Parts: sequence; C-alpha cells; structure tokens
Amino acid sequence: MRHTRIKELLSTAQAGQEALVKGWVRTKRGSKQVNFVALNDGSCIHNFQIVIDSDKVDAELLKRITTGACIAAKGLIVASQGSGQAFEMQATEVEVLGDCDNTYPLQKKGHSWEYLRDIAHLRPRTNTFGAIFRIRHNMAMAIHTFFHERGFYYFHTPLITASDCEGAGQMFQVTTKNLYNLQKDENGSIIYDDDFFGKQASLTVSGQLEGELAATALGSIYTFGPTFRAENSNTPRHLAEFWMIEPEVAFNDIVDNMDLAEEFIKYCVTWALEKCKDDVEFLNKMIDPELIERLNFVIKHNFVRLPYTEGIKILEDAIAAGHKFEFPVFWGCDLASEHERYLVEQHFKCPVILTDYPKEIKAFYMKQNDDGKTVRAMDVLFPKIGEIIGGSEREENYDKLLKRIEELNIPMKDMWWYLDTRKFGTCPHSGFGLGFERLLLFVTGMANIRDVIPFPRTPGRAEF
Repeated sequence: MRHTRIKELLSTAQAGQEALVKGWVRTKRGSKQVNFVALNDGSCIHNFQIVIDSDKVDAELLKRITTGACIAAKGLIVASQGSGQAFEMQATEVEVLGDCDNTYPLQKKGHSWEYLRDIAHLRPRTNTFGAIFRIRHNMAMAIHTFFHERGFYYFHTPLITASDCEGAGQMFQVTTKNLYNLQKDENGSIIYDDDFFGKQASLTVSGQLEGELAATALGSIYTFGPTFRAENSNTPRHLAEFWMIEPEVAFNDIVDNMDLAEEFIKYCVTWALEKCKDDVEFLNKMIDPELIERLNFVIKHNFVRLPYTEGIKILEDAIAAGHKFEFPVFWGCDLASEHERYLVEQHFKCPVILTDYPKEIKAFYMKQNDDGKTVRAMDVLFPKIGEIIGGSEREENYDKLLKRIEELNIPMKDMWWYLDTRKFGTCPHSGFGLGFERLLLFVTGMANIRDVIPFPRTPGRAEF
C-alpha cells in the first residue's frame, strides 16, 4: 500500500477507509491502555492523530515512539472522539523508521529564534518554519506563474561575474589562487593572469545588467536566483546571500514599470492568501495578529505615487510638527527605513511608490531627468518593511550613460559590453528588483530576514 500524505488525507478522509501514513512524531501522550500520537509529514500545518492500542503493539516498540521519531502507521480511519480533528487513525500496524533519542533539541516547549537559527538543520520540523518554507515554495511558484502568464521569459544570468552592477564594491571574490603566495605587480596589485578566469572575478550582486541585454533581444524577461553582498550588516533586514527577482522590459517607461511592480506584488500577496490559507492563518495566530489584515490592506489599496522631493517635504513638515526621527531628513539624503515607514504607515496609510530620486544616491544606469538633478528611479515602500522593491527606467542614451560611468570612475573594461546595447539598436527599457526574502518577511509576518531562508548567511555565520 502506498502511503498517503496528511494534507491529502485530511481533505479526502472517510470513515472506514484504510490508510498508511508516514511522518515525524510531534507529541505522544496517553495511558497504559491507549496512546495518542500527533504525526506530521510536512505536507501541511496540521498533524494527524494516530491512536495506538497498547495491547496491539509491542511495549518495546511503543517506547521507541518518541518526539522526533519517524514512524509509519497503518490502520482504519474513524471519526475522532476528541476535539481538534474530524478524523483519526486506529492503528493496526506501527513501524519505527527512524529512532530519536532524548538529545533531540526540539522537545515540546518554546524556543527562541536565535536558538532555532543555531539548529537550522532541524528547525524546518517546527510548525512555524514548516509554514514559512511552504509559503516560500508557493511564492516562488507565484513569481514564475505571474511572469509566464504575461509572456516573460525566464533568463539565467551568471553567478560569477567580473563587473560590479551596483558600483559599491561589496563583492565576494572567486579565485583559485594560492592565498598564501599571491603574486603582485610593482604597484602592489594582485596579478590575476594565472587565476582561473584570467581576471578578478566575484559573486554577482545582481543579474540586472545581463538582464537588460536579454530584454533588448527577447522583449520581456525576468531573472530569479541567488545574489551576494559582502556587506557587514548585522540587521534584521540584511543577508549576505539572498534571492532576487529582476524583471526587465523593453519599451517600458517609468509609469509602465510602476504599474508592473504594483500588479506583481498584489498577485503574490493574493496567491499567499488563497493558496497558503492554513499556513498564513497559523502565522497570524502565533506570530503576528495583524498579518492577514495587512495582506488584505495591500491588495485593496492603490499605491500612492510620490516624487522624492514631495516625500522630503512631508517628512520635514512632520519634524516641524514635533515628530522625532533617529536619522536626519534633507533633500539629497538616502531615506532610512523609519522615514519610509512613516510615509506608508502614518501619513498615507497605504503602500507608496517613491520616484525621481537625486541622481547622486542612485546607480549609474538610471535614466536622468531633464532637471539634471534627479533620475527616474522608483522604490516601492510597504508597511512594516519599508523598501521592498527598487527599480528605474534605464538610461538608454549612450553619451549620458558613458558620462555617468566616467563620473563614478567605473572601469571601462567591465562596462564595454553593457554600453554596446546603447550603440546597437538602443531602446527605452525599465526594470526593478525584488528581494525574495523581503517579500517573505511581509507575507509571513516574521521580524527577522534570517528566519525566512532555510540557511541564513550573515557576517561570521556560514554553518550548514
């Protein structure tokens, strides 16, 4: 007999049917006569109750059925006598597939988030992380479905690159050189001629530049893969390794870009509410009692579209009225999360798309406005999170882009191929980036980004 997953069994169970289930023991309780085992196989948030008559199972076998043990149970599905479940199994056969001794660190008690990060290899077995990682899967499916249905092509950009997309220099180097015997030139610079790629190479911070090349051939593309930032940030919103979704669309201007971002994010949130209902409800109950309300809030409201300059004026007026911010506000500043959240949560009380930022605080590839001071950038700001999406219309003018690259002293050896697209049939185009884990923070209600990725990579932490 093939075993039935608990999610399927809960939706199809009928009294009198025989079934085989396999999973991990969450709890066992009972008396000398009867034992009640809560079994979970990861297919859903719900456990399935197995009732074991002590007279029908060997006493030594019963002792091996402990929290964390993996078992198979075969028996008859019957109407449950207790509350909490409609059906349960009266077991006729039980087999222990994997024993679990008393050092198992997930006993039935509360554990801190930090403790669970230290045992990240086991935390998916908890209710909370089971729910989070099922939602993570569903959000990945939502992303692919959204773009596929709209004619986008999934484009794979390299993880190893010789160019720094953001120009921040915070990249992890990739090398096969002997780090104990590095050859240097007369200026003290490392010679990479004998390295694997013959030049300095790093892990990518973004697939955007290559994505732009694809958009000028395929029209509408998106990337979805891991990216890396060697940024020494120990905050609840930063990871050294995370996943990014980056659509790029030929012939889209900044307004089209904003429309796409709003439609995309609402699609993902709707998917979470409809297809992850049980897991979202569990997280709403156990983690964040405002989660479902906040998800519905985003779906129901049109996003406010606000120029950066007007946003600064609103923040300055708030300060004049007595509101306190930790970080200063002035035209030209890069807004902090507290500023973004004030605009969303207190002033407008709905998501905000902030546009037309000063060019000095944005990347070289963003299209310059006619005022010479601002660029056609856009950041989507969400309640509780702050910035969740960053994007722009790209500068398609060769001379303007070249001048900006030279102003920022970006090495031309890294940019010649990118500039080629502005020489050979250039076109207006736009795109944005969404940090996958930022999206997951929002749809799960979790407070720390380390808790929405299976194995977080942060400064000083690369276990598992």
